[in-house]
Amino acid sequence: VQLVESGGGLVQPGGSLRLSCAASGFTFSIYTMSWYRQAPGKEREWVATINGAGGTKNYADSVKGRFTISRDNAKKTVSLQMNSLKPEDTAVYYCKVQGSSYWGKGTQVFVSS
Repeated sequence: VQLVESGGGLVQPGGSLRLSCAASGFTFSIYTMSWYRQAPGKEREWVATINGAGGTKNYADSVKGRFTISRDNAKKTVSLQMNSLKPEDTAVYYCKVQGSSYWGKGTQVFVSS
């Protein structure tokens, strides 16, 4: 199993970023996928989840209405569109095969003016 995140970077408050996670080594389309994040000095926290078919999505209250999770089963990718970013969104973002111990290495997001 391999999960490779990309798309992080530096963005100003109010800006947008789109993160992607490329998956391989398992039957991607049948697994629920999630995004988590870990800010400096804090524990890793759940951000969003999408089921295998892509029809069920759930979000942490802190990102609801600003972030959108999606997936492309043909391309074996899961994405996180992040809008209206705030400094408190600064973190390393990870994708995860939900219910497993498989994590990506993460991509860094900095929100700062």
